[in-house]
Amino acid sequence: MRVHLGMLAGAAALAGALSFVLLAAAIGTDFWYIIDTERLERGGPGARGRAGAANRSQLEPLSSHSGLWRTCRVQSPCVPLMNPFWQENVTVSDSSRQLLTMHGTFVILLPLSLILMVFGGMTGFLSFLLRVSVLLLLTGTLFFFGALVTLAGISVYIAYSAAAFREALCLLEEKALLDQVDIRFGWSLALGWISFVAELLTGVAFVAAARVLSLRQRQNQAI
Repeated sequence: MRVHLGMLAGAAALAGALSFVLLAAAIGTDFWYIIDTERLERGGPGARGRAGAANRSQLEPLSSHSGLWRTCRVQSPCVPLMNPFWQENVTVSDSSRQLLTMHGTFVILLPLSLILMVFGGMTGFLSFLLRVSVLLLLTGTLFFFGALVTLAGISVYIAYSAAAFREALCLLEEKALLDQVDIRFGWSLALGWISFVAELLTGVAFVAAARVLSLRQRQNQAI
């Protein structure tokens, strides 16, 4: 039984640390959303000679990759995204204001999940140190709640990206150009999903440890 509890403690520590590192890396990197215009920069099927070269030169900076805080182009410095918390003095459309609200939501939720993991790590350490099953259960619940916050943040970001794409589509005059542009989510978002799964596993490990410790305490009382 002691070995079992120790294994659960190790699994909880490993999964919790992995979840924290991956989510911190996801938040700090700029590859959540990638726009690849390589095919468009080649000039398209109808481009030839100097005209094709001119098109390539003109469209070369369009490829970009974006994070939660800024967007970066291949040969240009990164540009911060519009601050979603300062909308009062800015005149924007209703759709743009909705995008800013969604942006402000996920930039709060994802760092909040990191904070919850820090508190969960501290309470988890104390719960294993003191061997208190109720505290283990509360720690597992805290990690489950943190995973829910992470899931909400990622979901809002995906919805935000879809809404931003629809907004750009309405403003784009030559919609046929999108056929030559590759738009996809990047590896930063994948790190966020893996962190979410690891956070769930951490919660499962703490709840299982609480169950094991509770059974062990009952057996000791029976003896």
